Amino acid sequence: MDNSEKKEDRFKRVASRRVENILKGIRSLSKCSNINNYEYNEEDLNKMVKAIKKELKTMEIQYKKNLKNNTESFNF
Repeated sequence: MDNSEKKEDRFKRVASRRVENILKGIRSLSKCSNINNYEYNEEDLNKMVKAIKKELKTMEIQYKKNLKNNTESFNF
């Protein structure tokens, strides 16, 4: 990282790359839906979707928590 790089610019650069990697991973996982090559059931699908949604919710909570902490001036 260049020392003169702003935190916001660094965030956009790093987060953009990581989001793209996640999207590629989801697209790759979607290829497993081909029933000519794979066998799965609704329970398998529900487990995968639940795990992904849980992790996404955890990430969202972490971001919101950090935003909240940066704007509040008083806390117990």
